[in-house]
Amino acid sequence: MRSAGVIVEYNPFHNGHLFHLNETKKITNADVIIAVMSGNFLQRGEPALVSKWARTKMALRAGIDIVVELPYQFATQHSEIFANGAISILEALRCDAFAFGSESGNIDSFIHTIKMVEKKDHLLQSSIHEEVKKGSSYPKSVAAAYAAALEGENTLELSRPNNILGFHYIKALREQKGKMEAFTISRKNAQYHDEHFASATIASATSIRKHIFESPNKNTEGVSQYVPSTTFEELLSYHSETGIFHSWELYWPFLQYRIQTASYEELSHIYEIEEGIEYRIKDTSAKSSSFHEFMKKLKTKRYTWTRLQRMCVHILTNTLKDEMSKHNRLASYIRLLGMSEKGQQYLNVHKKQLELPLIANVKKEHAGLLQLDLRAAKVYNLPLQHKNTRILLQDYLQHPVLLKEGE
Repeated sequence: MRSAGVIVEYNPFHNGHLFHLNETKKITNADVIIAVMSGNFLQRGEPALVSKWARTKMALRAGIDIVVELPYQFATQHSEIFANGAISILEALRCDAFAFGSESGNIDSFIHTIKMVEKKDHLLQSSIHEEVKKGSSYPKSVAAAYAAALEGENTLELSRPNNILGFHYIKALREQKGKMEAFTISRKNAQYHDEHFASATIASATSIRKHIFESPNKNTEGVSQYVPSTTFEELLSYHSETGIFHSWELYWPFLQYRIQTASYEELSHIYEIEEGIEYRIKDTSAKSSSFHEFMKKLKTKRYTWTRLQRMCVHILTNTLKDEMSKHNRLASYIRLLGMSEKGQQYLNVHKKQLELPLIANVKKEHAGLLQLDLRAAKVYNLPLQHKNTRILLQDYLQHPVLLKEGE
């Protein structure tokens, strides 16, 4: 069976994702589609709208065959580390190809840009350093340095979020000497950060979440035309069962408690906390009554909203610098979240050839390997504890979702 991979968050799975999935099947000629999906906390430093298990069901019901988790150590990181982890997992799963969405839509432009960046690496690093010294955020410094160094070279527009991710996917593939064939698909209508519905059927995940949170009682009716019916059903089911959709405001009391009970020194050991920002974080949290108010007061020119949110995730989960430094830039295991019957057949054929251990059911001996993921899952589930006293142990108790044909 020919396989193709996609790297996703599905927060939630919407019509744009369905378009990308169907196009991936066409252009790669794949029999099996494998999704490497972020867990309960995401790259932009926020909790997923619904759990990774609910999002796995959305993915399988839409046509994905295998869903594996992108570990916390990669899922909550900047583009380069995020991409390295995801590509290493797809390679370990023996994918023949992978496809990603981009504003460019031209795979040759990614390859050309990578070669030009490699050629001008010393100049780029020097320019980035100079931009950071001026007080710009790191992403803006990189974008400015690339724009100046690559001007007139007919390269990618690296200020666009999906182009940036795609650039790092191709870079990771080259550095890992991966065997997968790479494809890219033009994004359709809605852009990644769009906060408003852009068409009658296609909307960004950002705008879908925004609409849900601004609706009375978190009503999902207004998003039904932008998501497959199976996603809509899973959203309704999750809210009916738990009474919530996850957002930062739900975690604000936990975060504020963590910040206020930690010393400045303890905060300084949290991953991504740098340059004395722990003082600003602690002082600002004491004067804020909501997460949004806290972030607005905390934001500076030097730190992007996304980077600050990632700091908050690491504070919330008590993720230390020493812990993250122990992990490699490549994945060391594959955590299976769900599969179709076809996906199960694929794994049965290839499981003895996999380059990394495949973890389906979590056992005590996996606790060390999955330490960050298990802790993040417990923190994510804290607001649900009143509904289910065993919810904090869910990752030990939950078996991979198996979607049978016709379901």
